[in-house]
Amino acid sequence: MKASTTSLLGLALLVGTSEAFAPSSAVPGHSTTETTTSIFESGLEGDALATTEEQAPFYEKYVEAAKFRYGLFQKAQDKGYDFKQATACALAGEYDEAAVRAKVEDLIQSAPCVMFTWESSPSCKKAIEAFGKVGGANVVKIVRMDDPWDEGNPMRAEIGKMVGKSSVPMIFIGGDYVGGYDAGVSDDAPGILDMAFKGTLLPKLEAAGAMEGAAKEPVEEPMAVEA
Repeated sequence: MKASTTSLLGLALLVGTSEAFAPSSAVPGHSTTETTTSIFESGLEGDALATTEEQAPFYEKYVEAAKFRYGLFQKAQDKGYDFKQATACALAGEYDEAAVRAKVEDLIQSAPCVMFTWESSPSCKKAIEAFGKVGGANVVKIVRMDDPWDEGNPMRAEIGKMVGKSSVPMIFIGGDYVGGYDAGVSDDAPGILDMAFKGTLLPKLEAAGAMEGAAKEPVEEPMAVEA
């Protein structure tokens, strides 16, 4: 295998996730994990990767997937997006931008406070806990972008284009992007931690009507309300 192809395979492993490639890139009748293991357990001789005829179809599809994702990454960078946003675009794949944006905008307007999250993200967990202390689970509507990934990745990419930041959580109050947990994009959208210290978070939530369903006493261990 040539060095350029090796780099593409490395890019697939670095940029891709199992959700991004499976199941469409898997060989019928073979699991992604089993086939990947068999490829990398094959003997290497110089620049060549020894594969059997049975393994070759998956390997070829994997390299093609890497080329496709890298092409999307390059197109995004050509449009002026930074590395993180370009990576988000690559993970999202091809999608109907107008339809996804319309869906995102509807979700943003669906509740006074809406937060787009990944369940395993430490910052998302901290943000949920923070909202719980403000007034309970009913303060914020949670929209998970990791269940399923093939729907969430395009949403993440499109929101990133809209607000200038693709990291999670992505928090909107009264339809306005306010940043994430401890970071944002501007003084008006610095993240809810900074807003809490400045004393602007609670007034923003109250003005949007998010506190109408809040618990009278702070809740220590809030439960996420999923979309």
